[in-house]
Amino acid sequence: MAKRKWIRTFLAACVVAGVAAMVTGCGSTSDVVEIEVIQSKSEASDIFEELEEEFNKTHEDIHLTITTPNDAATILQTRFIREDYPDIILIAGDVNYSYYVDAGILADVSDYEGLSLVNEAYIEILENLEFVPTEGTFGIPYVANAAGVLYNMEMFEEHGWEVPETWDELIELCETIQSEGILPFYFGYKDTWTCLAPWNALAVSLAPSDVCQQVNRGLTTFTTEYREIAEKMLTLLTFGEKGAVGYGYNDACTAFANGQSAMYTIGSYAIPQIKSVNPDMVIGSFVMPASNDAEENVLNSGIDLQFCVLEACENKDAAYEVIDFFLEHENVQTYLDSQIAIPCLNDGEYELADELDGMLAYIEEGKMVDFQDHYYPAEMSVDAMIQTLLIDQDVDEFLSDFDTNWVRYNRDIIQMVEDYEAERAED
Repeated sequence: MAKRKWIRTFLAACVVAGVAAMVTGCGSTSDVVEIEVIQSKSEASDIFEELEEEFNKTHEDIHLTITTPNDAATILQTRFIREDYPDIILIAGDVNYSYYVDAGILADVSDYEGLSLVNEAYIEILENLEFVPTEGTFGIPYVANAAGVLYNMEMFEEHGWEVPETWDELIELCETIQSEGILPFYFGYKDTWTCLAPWNALAVSLAPSDVCQQVNRGLTTFTTEYREIAEKMLTLLTFGEKGAVGYGYNDACTAFANGQSAMYTIGSYAIPQIKSVNPDMVIGSFVMPASNDAEENVLNSGIDLQFCVLEACENKDAAYEVIDFFLEHENVQTYLDSQIAIPCLNDGEYELADELDGMLAYIEEGKMVDFQDHYYPAEMSVDAMIQTLLIDQDVDEFLSDFDTNWVRYNRDIIQMVEDYEAERAED
């Protein structure tokens, strides 16, 4: 069932069911308020189990239960349709969040005092994800990740290679590395989602940050905005392993960890995996220098996890108390240390992993743009489309398919935008 269809089903059910259907968690009649959280990041389940235990030890009036399903998006969709709502969800800032805002299932958290701690750049990222401007704030950004280029620092120092700041410098570096008999990049494109890492890192500097909204409004096309990105994806491919689509994410992490390539176009989220193979590896990072104007290059950073309170939660104060706990400086730092993540908060100095030093200035300046794929509907399978581009190397066909499929899978959203624009014109 298409997302838009289940959203309509959900909304209709809400009208009929009303408050009486708001079940579980906050509806408990005991003196202890039960708060249920579903969080979507399976690799962080151990950290959340520790935090859950610590919360329950220190709070007598609230009992916290955190669940980490393998496929959180599917589980949440099923529960929403069944009107079986948790109290809080911890999800990424991606298109699913956009659907939830549109469906009206998230509570407005504008009254949450902790919002004042959040970096404004991440609040803006959330606002931009809304299909049409919606009054209120519906997420509390928690942690972010960043994608660019990871590199073997010891290898760079040994050979005297310098971190590039422009596209031409990157290509010159790749040619130098290659001439010395070393593989510049390892990609691991067999797992289609990995194709999105360099794609996003290029796109934030080469395409408008609101390109998807512009397309929905009929102001431009992906054929116009994405050509340079597609062409540069193919250029990078020439500096990677032969048959990159035959190797997966684990293969790429292992190869990079073992010194089989000098660089790896991936996000900060891959560092723990790489370190599990080679704990002693010294990893550096830099922003993808997609443009030849260094000032135009920005960091690709998006919200990895945010707190969203469900509209169905009857004890919002208790939910806020739970979020307060997670936003305590010590607890945020615990998560950052475990996941090599970036805080979305400005409540003091956090110790970031040394591997992120090359991106720190961009983070501090707020010079970052969200992942383009956070706007792509899952049904469109853009990752598979990019993989096909890398195999067939037909840029024109790829761009044509992108525009055609975008209309196919976003028809309802495009209509919604048209209706919104028409209403604004009338006003």
